[in-house]
Amino acid sequence: MTRFECDYGEGAAPAVLDLLARTNAEQTPGYGEDAYCAVAADRVRALCAAPQAAVHFFVGATQANLTVIDALLRPWQGVLCAETGHINVHETGAVEATGHKCLPLPAADGKLAAEQVAAAVAAHRASASHEHEAMPAMVYVSQPTECGTLYTKSELADLSAVCRQNGLLLFVDGARLAYALAYGQNDLSLPDLAALCDAFYLGGTKCGALFGEALVLPDPDLCPDFRYALKQHGGMLAKGRLLGLQFLALLGGAGAGPIEQTPYYTMAARANVLADRIAAAFAAKGCAPLYSGCCANQRFFTLPAAWYETLSRDFAMTVMGRGPGTVAVRLCTSWATREDAVDALCAAAAAL
Repeated sequence: MTRFECDYGEGAAPAVLDLLARTNAEQTPGYGEDAYCAVAADRVRALCAAPQAAVHFFVGATQANLTVIDALLRPWQGVLCAETGHINVHETGAVEATGHKCLPLPAADGKLAAEQVAAAVAAHRASASHEHEAMPAMVYVSQPTECGTLYTKSELADLSAVCRQNGLLLFVDGARLAYALAYGQNDLSLPDLAALCDAFYLGGTKCGALFGEALVLPDPDLCPDFRYALKQHGGMLAKGRLLGLQFLALLGGAGAGPIEQTPYYTMAARANVLADRIAAAFAAKGCAPLYSGCCANQRFFTLPAAWYETLSRDFAMTVMGRGPGTVAVRLCTSWATREDAVDALCAAAAAL
C-alpha cells in the first residue's frame, strides 16, 4: 500500500535526524531554555524580519491552536473561522474545551473574506442579545486552508485591516506553511505574516520534522506570560532542545540564507511539483478539482465509486465524503513522497 492520505506519514527529513543524532548525548537545560532553541528562535525571527518577536516551540499543532486561542482571549470570547477550519472540524472540540466557542462562517473554498468578518462582527454588536452570545474577538485562518487553497497577500491584508479596525486578533495556522510558501503562485511571505498577523506558526510536523511547531508572536507584549499557558496546555516539551534542533535543521542553521535556500522550502517545493503531476493525471481523466483554486501539496477530487475502489486497493487516500456513485477524496504529497510512487499512481489513474 502506498499512502497519499496525509503529509505526516513518514518520520523526519535526513537533515533533522542527522542533527538529532549528532547532538544526542549532549546535556542541555530543559523546557526550551537551551542554546539550540535560542538560536532557532533567532533564525525564525530573522526569516520573519521581526527582531522583537516572541518565538515559542510547541509539540504539535492542536496544542498550538488551543493554547494561542485560550491565552489571547477572555473567557467569554470566541473565534471566527471558516466552517471547514481545522479548529472547527478536526480537533475534537479542543478549542471549545478551553471555554471558547468556534464561530464558523461559510467558506466554499476554505477562505474567509474580510467582508464576512466585518458583517459577522457588525451583526453581533447590533444584536439585542449580544451579551448572551460569545463575543467575536479573533479570526482564525490557515495557510494553506483545509481545502488546499491559499490566501493571497491582498486577501490577508484585507482581513488584517478589518481585524484591526474592529479590535480583533488575527491568528494564522501554519501547520502546512512550508508548502504554501514554496508554491509558485504564492505571494505571501514570512515578513508579510509577521506584519499582518497577531500570531502564526511555522509547522514542523507536516513539513519534515518528527514533531513540533514554531509559534511567532510579533508583539511579545501581547501575552508576556505566554510560557505559563504553554505549560498549562501541554504544549511544552521537557526535552525542549529537540524542537529547537529540528527547526535549526529545517531552516538551514544559524546565519543561513533566505528561506528559499532551506530544506524547509526546497522539500516543500518538490512535494508541490509532485502534487501538480497527480492533479494533471486526474484532470486528464476528466476529474475536476473539488475546490476552486486548490494547490500546494493537497489535492481534492470527486471520483466515480468504481474508480475509487480500484485505486484504493493500492493507494491510501482520505475520503472526504460520498455521493450517489461517487467518492470525494484528498491526496497529499509530502517532503518524503517518492517519484516512483507518484509514477505508479498516475499510471493507475491513466489505466482506469
